[in-house]
Amino acid sequence: MDVLELCDIYYAATGREILAGLSLSIRAGEVHALLGTNGTGKSTLASMIMGCHGYQPASGEIFFDGTLINNLKIHERARLGLCMAWQEPARFEGLRVRDYLKLGAVAEEPESALQLVGLEPFRYLDRMVDRSLSGGERKRIELASVLALRPKLAILDEPDSGIDMLSTDDIIRVLDRLRSGGSAVLLITHRDEICAAADRASQICGGRIVSTGRPDEIAAAFKNRKCISCDGEVCNDDRI
Repeated sequence: MDVLELCDIYYAATGREILAGLSLSIRAGEVHALLGTNGTGKSTLASMIMGCHGYQPASGEIFFDGTLINNLKIHERARLGLCMAWQEPARFEGLRVRDYLKLGAVAEEPESALQLVGLEPFRYLDRMVDRSLSGGERKRIELASVLALRPKLAILDEPDSGIDMLSTDDIIRVLDRLRSGGSAVLLITHRDEICAAADRASQICGGRIVSTGRPDEIAAAFKNRKCISCDGEVCNDDRI
């Protein structure tokens, strides 16, 4: 069963077409890697799935857990079980890390979630989620919050999610914990070694999905800059 299905999505900004007939499905409980070079539409796609302001598709449909969500706001999508680790994690003056990690329906203990992202619980549980934390610390803590929530689908846009700050072994542990808890993951990356931790992978090029299959095969094609639509030509048309 698909937890997310995107059907023939088109999107343009400032007169430029960024997503051009993109279709993609993610199965419930799978880690699905999305590979692509800079400028191929990866981050635009993540913002559109999450429902960020200004990212409404010009045409096409987005289904989440069987529900059409094109017109739902971010908080409405979050209630359905969709979440994303943001490029600039939020700061909360006066809120301790332990309390931040207990917001919502908790499926992972704060101590365990922090350990999985490489932070020592005794050093962070009673710190405030404010400017006293570095940007890297806040990214890891937000990633820990994703683990604590165990959403139906987590969007991790590397490096914006903080995944790139972890070792490969740590990344695999994070993904395995989400997968074992029933979460699906859309893992947006440009690194084939991270792609290897996925169940399936897709390559995006020129604003559309050009191939989907085994992570090793997709990573190899991406590394060689070969795809079925452009025969090795790298799209470089200022898509974002």
